[in-house]
Amino acid sequence: MKLPWLKSALENNDGPFLTVYLDTTRTDPAAASEVEARWTQFRAQAAKAGAPDAILAEVEESLLRQPSIGGSHGRAILANGERILLDRVLPVPPKQELIDWGERPVILPLLQLTPHAVSQLLIEVDRAGADLHLRAPEDPDLTKNAGGHGEDRSINGGHDELHKSRATGADSGRGWRTDNFEARVEDSWERNAEAVAEQVNKLVMKRKPHVVFLTGDVRAESLLKAELHKEVLGRLKELSGGTRGLSLERAPFREELARAVRDHIDATQQEYAEKFRETQGRDAGSVAGAFHVAESLRRGQVDELLFNPGREPEDIEELLHQAIITDAGVYALDEETFSLPDGVAALLRWDDGSTPASTVSSMSGTP
Repeated sequence: MKLPWLKSALENNDGPFLTVYLDTTRTDPAAASEVEARWTQFRAQAAKAGAPDAILAEVEESLLRQPSIGGSHGRAILANGERILLDRVLPVPPKQELIDWGERPVILPLLQLTPHAVSQLLIEVDRAGADLHLRAPEDPDLTKNAGGHGEDRSINGGHDELHKSRATGADSGRGWRTDNFEARVEDSWERNAEAVAEQVNKLVMKRKPHVVFLTGDVRAESLLKAELHKEVLGRLKELSGGTRGLSLERAPFREELARAVRDHIDATQQEYAEKFRETQGRDAGSVAGAFHVAESLRRGQVDELLFNPGREPEDIEELLHQAIITDAGVYALDEETFSLPDGVAALLRWDDGSTPASTVSSMSGTP
């Protein structure tokens, strides 16, 4: 997973740096008070370490602002002594809460959550048009459009012959009129689907969400899919039980959506594991173990750094910083999916004769 937004926060900024990771879940008033209490302790700790009061006040204002999302989530903030460099909502709470004032920002807790950073487009379609809900990983809420992190739009095709007539005995002498009307209805549905597809195709090409969810009227879904580009169809997952304008108000549908996101995460984990197995099997395209990954990063060979959360090597922060600065992607691969030697590996951009050889089968004592 490429992270250009993190590179811009790390580059060309003078330290020292303030790093904050906090579980900001607010399920009730008591939980909100607990968030404030934990932050108060964190702020005192950072002030004692030398963090300026002005930047701590700015971070506090952002952290304690009433959030636009519900459910479990967290916050990650990176700052220096002058300004906030990165402020992101986390789709799940961080594995470890911390505050640090030091010479470089701490990025491991943020990157441990990369599997959950799923950008998604939800399409609720009916025969008149569709509602679109786009959310980026930094704002996992699909019910609000706050802070500019997402997009909501409603599309109506403008063709309003939507309901077919029901033939009765009295209509038997006017069959041609009924047929003509029903043809106009079918044409309206198709034209409306084309209008929706035009907007969806543009939005997916521009924003490139990881997954596109489609729900709503079955006939409208079929007409829409016929007009979507391959780029969209390759990301498309259909969900049952949705209704335009009402889906996200229904708990069963929200649960179905959450399951679909988890399925997407599991599939992505398997894809990374399989790609690593395949490159290791042909002894080209990847390296494993902390020493070989560090050398490949130094040579600028790494396309994607993989690591097992909870099994990271001691120098993981250095490896992660090098990966980000050299435009490599980073992905946290669950140990249950694949256990990496030393807890870290890399998929490579290129190989040559001096690339370290580090196939799993050749390394003693590896999982």
